[in-house]
Amino acid sequence: MRDTFPLLVKTEFPAIRRQKLETLQANLGYRCNQSCLHCHVAASPKRTEEMSWETMSLLLDFARRQAVQTLDLTGGAPEMNPNFRRLVSEAKSLGMRVIDRCNLTILSEPGYETLADFLAEKNVEIVASLPCYLEENVDAQRGDGTFQASINGLRKLNALGYGLPGCGRVLNLVYNPLGPSLPPNQVKLEAAYKEQLATRYGVMFNHLFALANMPIKRFGSQLVSRNEFHDYMKLLKGAYQSANLEGVMCRSLLSVGWRGEVFDCDFNQMLGLKLGGPQAGPVHLADLIEADLSGRPIRVADHCYSCTAGQGSSCGGALAPNEAAQTASIA
Repeated sequence: MRDTFPLLVKTEFPAIRRQKLETLQANLGYRCNQSCLHCHVAASPKRTEEMSWETMSLLLDFARRQAVQTLDLTGGAPEMNPNFRRLVSEAKSLGMRVIDRCNLTILSEPGYETLADFLAEKNVEIVASLPCYLEENVDAQRGDGTFQASINGLRKLNALGYGLPGCGRVLNLVYNPLGPSLPPNQVKLEAAYKEQLATRYGVMFNHLFALANMPIKRFGSQLVSRNEFHDYMKLLKGAYQSANLEGVMCRSLLSVGWRGEVFDCDFNQMLGLKLGGPQAGPVHLADLIEADLSGRPIRVADHCYSCTAGQGSSCGGALAPNEAAQTASIA
């Protein structure tokens, strides 16, 4: 896999600073039951990295002391960490809002048959990746059979009340482009998703998040291999919107790696851009247990243009979803 970090580190992206910390996003490990082409983590069934319970305990202690309200769990497939359910239960006992970034297919894997029931019991919010409502497109990106397994997962969640009006169990879907283009207007795409999934499969959900692909890890490597990297960066920079700077997720989120190291966002984590600057040694969560992070500078590089192009992109979807989105591609 080709490393795009040397192509990203020199940047003219504007300086930004942190605001009040609201969300801890924890990567519980890189093991996943899938190996998606767009995965910025390069997760797969062969990865062995996973967060220990000791680090999870530190995560919960940090959340208590810092009065963080939201715990956002990601991976890999975060549910494959053996302490996933214990962590969720402890966080909910603290009154935290818990988000599980689920790939849907994990709900059908052997050994995870009761996972959906557990998530419903704890009222965990689910953010589920479904890059298209067409079977051939999803399988091309995520592997044969993935789409049908995803639909089965959505039906299982719907049966538990997820995504249904008035039930209070939140099910949001995530779209990302299949290639080097910006996502279309999120509002219009959400309407199309709802119509197509309901008509074709009887599936319902709450909202759709449209995310831009990051030029790092697998997707970045593909761009380099196809001689498309510089054109994609030109597309992102040409669609830059300064108004999106106010809402980028790194201003109120702290990303925690599986070893407890901290970063401004999940993408910086994958690039090894540690919180606070390129100083020697890792910055660990234990070093920040009482720290006030407000006002601290955020590490930036050229990949940050992915979050500020067009309608913007964050873990919560578009930053300006009602604005006219850039829909250009480099093709």
